[in-house]
Amino acid sequence: MLKHYLTVKNNGQAEIEIQKSRFIGHVKRCETEEAAKTFIDEIKKNHRQANHNCSAYVIGERDHIQRAHDDGEPSGTAGVPILDVIKKQGLKDTCVVITRYFGGIKLGAGGLIRAYSEATSTAIRATGVVSRKWVEEMIVTVDYGLLGKIEHALIDSDYLLDTIDYLANVTLHIYVEADQINRFKTWLTDLTHDQLTIEQGSAVYLETPVSNG
Repeated sequence: MLKHYLTVKNNGQAEIEIQKSRFIGHVKRCETEEAAKTFIDEIKKNHRQANHNCSAYVIGERDHIQRAHDDGEPSGTAGVPILDVIKKQGLKDTCVVITRYFGGIKLGAGGLIRAYSEATSTAIRATGVVSRKWVEEMIVTVDYGLLGKIEHALIDSDYLLDTIDYLANVTLHIYVEADQINRFKTWLTDLTHDQLTIEQGSAVYLETPVSNG
């Protein structure tokens, strides 16, 4: 299991026009090849009147599943450029379909490569990219008098405060990367002079948006 990787948000799309041709980019996070194929088929069904529905996807922890389809465009001018953009951005579990409605002006091989690359980049940017980190939930219970001190210390730390439960005591739910758990426990124990209890909760992927620049 990867501790950290980049992928797209669940789904999105964007459209650009180049030399009167419409290029509609559809993006979806797909964790299996079956899901990617289903998504591609859905787009083809919804845009059956389009001239082309070109696609590419990268799936798996080690990107071991990579496919590119030109769907009638000259070989290497559509699917591969889409795939190249996905790979250059370091995205995993990502499927992109670019629908083209021909506008009457031929673009040539170089023009097609640039068009499909631009359409892919635009669609991914519109969809959004997220960083996924495998983290452990640490459930920390302390007296109310220590809450402010802990909250202040967390601001300058690598740990993420998720929620706080205000009961007889205060309970903080904090996300910590798996390889930092011992360091976190020592840090918080020293900070509170061992006036706390720490329990380990669920392990989850924590998603945070990545700036498009």
